[in-house]
Amino acid sequence: RQTMETHWSLDSVIAHAKESRLQISEQEAVEELHRLIRQSVKQQMLSADVPVGAFLSGGIDSSTVVAVMQAQSDRPVKTFSIGFYEQEYNEAEHAKAVAHQLGTDHTELYVTAQEAMDVIPLLPSMYDEPFSDSSQIPTYLVSKLARKHVTVSLSGDGGDELFGGYTRYTIGKNYWSKISRFNTFMRKGTAGVILKVPEEIWNAVFGNKLFPPMPFRRMLQNRMYEAAILIGAENFIEFYQTMISLWKRPADIIIGLDLSVNDLLLLSDKEYINSLNDFEQMMYFDTRYYLPDDILVKVDRASMSVSLESRIPLLDHRIVEFAWNLPITYKIKNGVQKWILRQICYSPK
Repeated sequence: RQTMETHWSLDSVIAHAKESRLQISEQEAVEELHRLIRQSVKQQMLSADVPVGAFLSGGIDSSTVVAVMQAQSDRPVKTFSIGFYEQEYNEAEHAKAVAHQLGTDHTELYVTAQEAMDVIPLLPSMYDEPFSDSSQIPTYLVSKLARKHVTVSLSGDGGDELFGGYTRYTIGKNYWSKISRFNTFMRKGTAGVILKVPEEIWNAVFGNKLFPPMPFRRMLQNRMYEAAILIGAENFIEFYQTMISLWKRPADIIIGLDLSVNDLLLLSDKEYINSLNDFEQMMYFDTRYYLPDDILVKVDRASMSVSLESRIPLLDHRIVEFAWNLPITYKIKNGVQKWILRQICYSPK
């Protein structure tokens, strides 16, 4: 008789971590994480019998991976980044500075708006399902650029989810701490009143010159309904899921659906979520859903569409396990997010 068993699961890791959180100093934690990342990067580089490079955005995650790669390589690592002429979207300057500091063999490509738009007709065949992420176009372009030089490319994905890197974590926690001062009955009642008022009335109210000038006034007009849904959240994880979702109410896009966020969560998730603090709840939710359903889909399909293999060393199961066993204060320390990862990025050898 054959039976199926789960080889590894995030829920099991969290359950174990809850019972036996690591009791180590900050320095010991930095050294152990550094060792694990070096090990993972080295394995990813050695197991490829073809040229290996790395995506480099200039952020902490990709910079850490590239720094560890370069520290273990006897020749300049090939790194790749995409730049845009519009300064508000351009990260290429940061990547170039990091590449110069680390001494990598860096290649960058500046893309015009038209070249980015030319990718759009390719997306349906590339993703083969409805999929939308604002960075899927540059991900395809940097993959195409890298494939001209290497066959395998490492990325820094996973760092935000494991080490508390998203700015929305701090924002979400701060907002909820204010909202949750009022009981659920009061919040749901307030939300109900706001939602019953037609949108055009809110627009007229906030269009009054007594309120702040544009564009802040327009932001208030457009966000009253969004604010109402957030205020009426039953618990923190429902608040967070609503905060990060483009569609605040699933029933708005799925005919006949009448489910809350709590209903959409897997039953097995609820026990683990309730046992975590606010930061860990957000990180769990993103690791469980946003990472595999968005980030990894985006990178994998964009890279494979140009026959480039993308590897993600920070998601080595040993690193994931170690990260979840760490105190949250080693990840978000005095307002500094990804604190422990920054220590390695600054001193990768």
